[in-house]
Amino acid sequence: MSASLPEFPWDTLAVAKALAGAHPDGVVDLSIGTPVDPVAPVIQEALTAAGASPGYPATAGTVELRESVVTALGRRFGVTGLAENAVLPVIGTKELIAWLPTLLGLGPADVVVVPELAYPTYDVGARLAGAQVIRADSLTQLGPQSPALVYLNSPSNPTGRVLGLDHLRKVVGWARERRVVLASDECYLGLGWDAEPLSVLHPAVCDGDHTGLLAVHSLSKSSSLAGYRAGFVAGDPGLVAELLAVRKHAGMIVPTPVQSAMVAALDDDDHEKVQRECYARRRAALAPALRAAGFAIDHSEAGLYLWATRGEPSRDSVGWLAGHGILVAPGEFYGPSGGRHVRVALTATDERIEAAVQRLTASSAR
Repeated sequence: MSASLPEFPWDTLAVAKALAGAHPDGVVDLSIGTPVDPVAPVIQEALTAAGASPGYPATAGTVELRESVVTALGRRFGVTGLAENAVLPVIGTKELIAWLPTLLGLGPADVVVVPELAYPTYDVGARLAGAQVIRADSLTQLGPQSPALVYLNSPSNPTGRVLGLDHLRKVVGWARERRVVLASDECYLGLGWDAEPLSVLHPAVCDGDHTGLLAVHSLSKSSSLAGYRAGFVAGDPGLVAELLAVRKHAGMIVPTPVQSAMVAALDDDDHEKVQRECYARRRAALAPALRAAGFAIDHSEAGLYLWATRGEPSRDSVGWLAGHGILVAPGEFYGPSGGRHVRVALTATDERIEAAVQRLTASSAR
């Protein structure tokens, strides 16, 4: 099975990483969207308080957690009509995405559709199940194909593109007519800057009917919980029950202390707003510095990244930035059409972002 998987993309950045690391003031690593800010005390305290939990957790999650998800999705994103039995905690959303085709029972006869520029794990998950993969942003590109699973990602990783209401409604209607499972990766839903992202579960998108829909959410970015592996999927109760049944057999269970921490994170909006403000501040500093250094920024109206280009092969841009001590991800990681862009993460401390700004500004003055 491993022979059919691609090389792990970030392993190919070793040379650029070494070059960036040789900068006298150290590397500014903007290549991976890993949180760097402290976990809010209210979350840490909830985790610690649940530390004496010797028994096995429930795969379905506690009722308290599921109710917190339902309430938070309603309060933060306007999702209505979601039942608590239509929510399932997962061990980080990458895990869910990697195994979703397998959990749904897909195989070689099935087609999985992923965006043309997409998080690599969509493709990897399909390969693990032995399914076929098609990259497409438009339904017309599929022709007579009848896929089993279609992925949406809005706001997009890597581009930051936000899909509008009409687009979302059209895709939901198309999938529903064909009884296709539609999985919407909404991990960056709370990070809208120049546009307001919508959940596929929002009543304006699906008319309150969640049939065939799955929305995937992570607390890694909104609450800096990447180290906790805290995420969940919600939507069609029948699909969630199907996932739960398989996950019970496979032992895919979120630890009890993490479930308690998730409740604290979902119930508290204050820390989420503080985290959002951090990313907004870093974006406001980094974007003009990139432009001054000759980069154009495309899309990037939401999310945790700037999708930038100098009109050259992405590896050339990676090398140029590495020469200034800044490490970024080449756009080719996310699909063939990303070959002239780089993805620049906002996940660095204020001090490191300021260092990147100074280096980019100095390069533009030469």
